[in-house]
Amino acid sequence: MTSFDPAQITTPAFVVDLGLLRKNLEKLAHVQEQSGCRILLALKGFSMFSTFPLVRQYLHGCCASGLHEALLAHEEFRKEVHVYAPAFKPAEMASIIPIAHHLSFNSLSQWRTHRPALDAARAAGRHTPSPGLRVNPEHSEVEVALYDPCSPGCRLGTRADLLEGEDLSGLEGLHFHALCEQNSDVLERTLAAVEKRFSKLLEQVQWVNMGGGHHITRDDYDTDRLIRVIRDFKSRWNKDVYLEPGEAIALNTGYLVTSVMDIMPATTPTAILDTSATCHMPDTLEMPYRPHVIGSGQPGEKAHTYKLGGMSCLAGDVINEYSFDKPLVPGQRIVFTDMAHYTMVKTTTFNGVPHPDIATYDPTTSEYKVIRRFGYEDFKRKLS
Repeated sequence: MTSFDPAQITTPAFVVDLGLLRKNLEKLAHVQEQSGCRILLALKGFSMFSTFPLVRQYLHGCCASGLHEALLAHEEFRKEVHVYAPAFKPAEMASIIPIAHHLSFNSLSQWRTHRPALDAARAAGRHTPSPGLRVNPEHSEVEVALYDPCSPGCRLGTRADLLEGEDLSGLEGLHFHALCEQNSDVLERTLAAVEKRFSKLLEQVQWVNMGGGHHITRDDYDTDRLIRVIRDFKSRWNKDVYLEPGEAIALNTGYLVTSVMDIMPATTPTAILDTSATCHMPDTLEMPYRPHVIGSGQPGEKAHTYKLGGMSCLAGDVINEYSFDKPLVPGQRIVFTDMAHYTMVKTTTFNGVPHPDIATYDPTTSEYKVIRRFGYEDFKRKLS
């Protein structure tokens, strides 16, 4: 159940429960305090900047996957900004260098291309980010290939064999990212692969960024193990350690509240919703996965089974099959859970399907607040 009344909400709407968000942040703060690491918000997973005044009370900054996220972190979060991208354009350096604290390059060629810009800023007495290199541990435990940054031949990160005999001077950080929605045992095994393959680089750097994919706020996550793994690593190497989860910050804090628009009769009838899988929750098609709907069951578990379909013209814009105790009717609210991370950041306006409202609910005050409502002009401005 939600702590707010879905029937009172104009749909569709993404709603983030600020009480649940704070609960996640308190757990992350505990990890920081006990392990000595610093945790960053990965904007690629959750960029709802209206919540940044709350988030920055607990976390050290943001990690950005390019110029625009870096600018958002600098302007709205106003703490540390760590930047990584598979490649940077030279023109982007003029904006990134003054605002980034750490800048991780994907390859030695990218480091060599952009090192002169960093050297020039340093020589002129200007702020210069600490440069690092993203490495590929070649240790893969991610089951879905689309989300596996260590799959064979993956473009993300430099393999150990490519560093043989190379000049690594000037690099101050090592960055790896190999997890996806995983527990601390996977980090422990991945970290062992990093230490085995990249000991030379580890010896010289000042900081290590262990990337994202840590499902720290999940109920069954072993935080004690995570704390031990980080503590032990720091005692062996004496490095600053960063984690950059995105999903863990907003895990189980958000909802997508929708309405039934129509029922299409069939052997398994389809309820047409005022939302869309392809436009508003693409991970349900990409991962793929079946999001939970409050009050529903598996197909056939309850008396009435439906497909839940979206508003776009894409034939496959179907979220999944669900069963309900009573027949669905037009106007009825359907509430999807865990819809804060990798939803708002990945939405599209395909077909001109209206974007959901972005809203918050504060359980301490019972205040429902629409932060942003989208319309035709938002759709039009994406085009030319």
